[in-house]
Amino acid sequence: MLIDTHCHLDAAEFDADREAVIGAARRAGVGAVIVPAVERANFGAVASLCREYAGCFPAYGIHPLYVDRAEDEDLAALQATLVRERALAVGEIGLDRYLAERDDARQERFFTAQLKLAREAGLPVLLHVRRAVDAVLGHLRRIALPGGIAHAFNGSRQQADEFIKLGFKLGFGGAMTFPRALRIRALATELPLSAIVLETDAPDMAPAWMLDADQKLGARNTPNQLPRIAETLAGLRQIPLSAVVEATTANAMAIFPRLADSPEFLN
Repeated sequence: MLIDTHCHLDAAEFDADREAVIGAARRAGVGAVIVPAVERANFGAVASLCREYAGCFPAYGIHPLYVDRAEDEDLAALQATLVRERALAVGEIGLDRYLAERDDARQERFFTAQLKLAREAGLPVLLHVRRAVDAVLGHLRRIALPGGIAHAFNGSRQQADEFIKLGFKLGFGGAMTFPRALRIRALATELPLSAIVLETDAPDMAPAWMLDADQKLGARNTPNQLPRIAETLAGLRQIPLSAVVEATTANAMAIFPRLADSPEFLN
């Protein structure tokens, strides 16, 4: 059984066939899918989805790219939702230094506030760290947490080691499947297997085999691609696929201890 630690199943791209997408993932051997919210407006959608479909588990947070339209009362709503919906984690939260037009101070304020909510709730976090790895690490050193995942990790080996020291796992998905992604593939090969979890980030971050004929735009990504992503990791590390499945599932369970206690967990 595999665990997709980051998949936006509530996205509009799945509105037409969500049940079929989830069914295909189950048949492919994906036993659990973590569904992170990105703003208060989709807390309800994530909660409803995870109540309706066994094997789907919610995380709630305000994504750094959505803080411009967030209000302070959204943090109170987040705190209430974490309790009411028995969240698995706080996320997707973090910092993003990729876009030229952004409000770094506002991102920092919402990120810090959400880290504190996670600490109070005793929950792990799902981190967005695009071009902001050192800044995110700085906050994690100040606000102790029970671990989490650095989603779509693309930092250095030294930065990876710092996350690991803080009790975090590193998420690898579609980007790892591209032959030219040399740094990501090197990390996937050389990091301790105990530090790696798998993810799709569906409907985004499609793997290499889903590119169009021009090798530019990927098709809609889906969680049933996770076994093939696991095969990529096994090939890079030159170990049996079964070893990757066993290790990454155990790693995810270590980060999300509530999974094992959930009657919806498809083990």
